[in-house]
Amino acid sequence: MTRSLDDANRELSRIRDMPYGLARTQAAERQVRLVEAEGPDAARAYALCVLVESMVWGGEVERSYLPFTQLVRWYDEHPELVDDADRYAMFWSFKWMVGHLADFPTVPAAQIDATLDDMERRYALAGLGRDAVAFARFAWASRRGSADVEEAYRAWVATPRDDYSQCEVCDPGDRASHLFRTGRLAEGVRLVEETLATGATCATEPADMLSHLALAQLDLGHRDAAVRTHRRAVAALADATGAMAGARARRLVLLGRACAVARAVRAVEQDERLLVEGETPRERLDALLGVVAATAALLPEHAGQAVRLTRVPATTLADLHAWAVGEAEPLAAAFDLRNGTMALTTELAEARATRPLEEPLDLDVVAVPGASTAVPVNGAPTDGAPTDGAPGESFLDRAERLVGEGRTEEAAQAYVAAAAEAEAAGLLVDAGYAAAEAARCAQLLGDDDTATGLYAHAVARLRAGAADPVEVVPVLVAWAPAAAATGQLPGYLEAADDLRPVLEADGDDPAAGPEGEALAQRRAAERQHALADLDDAAARALATLGGDDRTDEAVARAVRAAQAYASVGAPGDAAHASWLAGRLHDARGRADDAVTHLMAAVEGFGQARDRRTRAQAADDLVALLRRTGQDARAEEVLSALTR
Repeated sequence: MTRSLDDANRELSRIRDMPYGLARTQAAERQVRLVEAEGPDAARAYALCVLVESMVWGGEVERSYLPFTQLVRWYDEHPELVDDADRYAMFWSFKWMVGHLADFPTVPAAQIDATLDDMERRYALAGLGRDAVAFARFAWASRRGSADVEEAYRAWVATPRDDYSQCEVCDPGDRASHLFRTGRLAEGVRLVEETLATGATCATEPADMLSHLALAQLDLGHRDAAVRTHRRAVAALADATGAMAGARARRLVLLGRACAVARAVRAVEQDERLLVEGETPRERLDALLGVVAATAALLPEHAGQAVRLTRVPATTLADLHAWAVGEAEPLAAAFDLRNGTMALTTELAEARATRPLEEPLDLDVVAVPGASTAVPVNGAPTDGAPTDGAPGESFLDRAERLVGEGRTEEAAQAYVAAAAEAEAAGLLVDAGYAAAEAARCAQLLGDDDTATGLYAHAVARLRAGAADPVEVVPVLVAWAPAAAATGQLPGYLEAADDLRPVLEADGDDPAAGPEGEALAQRRAAERQHALADLDDAAARALATLGGDDRTDEAVARAVRAAQAYASVGAPGDAAHASWLAGRLHDARGRADDAVTHLMAAVEGFGQARDRRTRAQAADDLVALLRRTGQDARAEEVLSALTR
């Protein structure tokens, strides 16, 4: 039976509510097939728009060109079946096609020129503004490093904005990027700082412009400003959409030039996927160039520094540098051949010539409290604590205010001062919580080294002060990813496992009367949930390290966590733990176990009414089912997502 237009649109709208990924893309492909086979024809443009959008932002840019051409052909042949919203989406998609086609060296320059010319012709016939076309021409000239790039840039910035202009944050970000690239550092810094002052954000900003700004400030000799901006960039990256290969590469270059060896190595390890399977060849090249520059800055002094990589055949920084150069050279040459320039070969040569700063940068947000920590005397601030507080304002109140104002680095300093003050007064629990807050601030700013030390300090103080063990668990959960990132997992696991028997024994007190029994039951549920949190955090930390033994231990802890969450009525938490167990089983080649746990995760997120995360878990389930020849089950999963 043919669906009504309302039914088709409803299912397509549900797909648009899903996060980008395999499940969304395959659900969109399924809808296009249904519309083509059964109708209604009035839904075809919308279905193709949803598919193009899903592929572009889901990392399948190259495949998006076919449904895009189908959409344009449908618009040409049946304009009466394309409403205003789909018409707008189609014209907007031209920008994606022109921009992303340039990211593939196998796409001839003539094809990109023809697509750009077609875009300009269609925009003119439709009476649309010229800004999108002017930007596309500049972006293409910039990508290929052509001689007319400055002319194209000036033409773009002189063109008035319109309904098809890119967002108001990306616009100055792209202008600043060109200014930095052409050596106009002060002008670029001024533009970025003006944009940042507005507080505006989008899917990729301010992470992208902050990564540019940090390097520009470094080149201008503004070391302290570069450090602060770098921290902001790392924090912004956590909230950005997409791979952000360029911004991550620039982060890595700064770490290399700063001689932050351990941090640079961890950054490479965390972003290893981009080195072997970037969403586009150009994104992969950007990631490789970042590694080449960062490792060049650290050689030869740190040539033997170990790196833990699973897909890149390198065990030391020297190995990594040689491998990255070997991968980047043919890729840069392929782009240059297509582009008719030597721009990327030159960029690679410049990356190989990167050198470290004469004096390393201090990237620690704050000092970990200890015997040498200055303790406030008569209200005087601890060394490094912000001094702009109101009269009588405590360090803790100051820290809370600074967090609210977005001044995370200064808040961390105030929290450390509050921790030292509390410890001097013998208030160990208060000291522990303040240190934990300082650790969280450092973590948000990408300083896992400092965060790890602060979390360890916080847990020790909380335990020494006899804090409620249930209340200690959130601190341990927050500590886990930093401990794993910095190679301090054994100490973390010891601290977490030491708390476990305390939680298990905490329910031995007898309950007196109905009220006491109800309280005891509530307390038991809290302890069970806390134990599950410990297992879940440990499982995730172990999973990041890899290795069969660690993976198997992570699976065991994740399964135990899922069972405990389920027992206390927390289906969403149980689903997250099952999702992790499923992925880990899949990594170990245990397909049947993986399907079982991934199915439990999808169902659990459904029970928790978490549609977005349900779709993300379905990505892994559908991929596994396709890979193991269970296409019918995969189709069932996709169908259920849009009901």
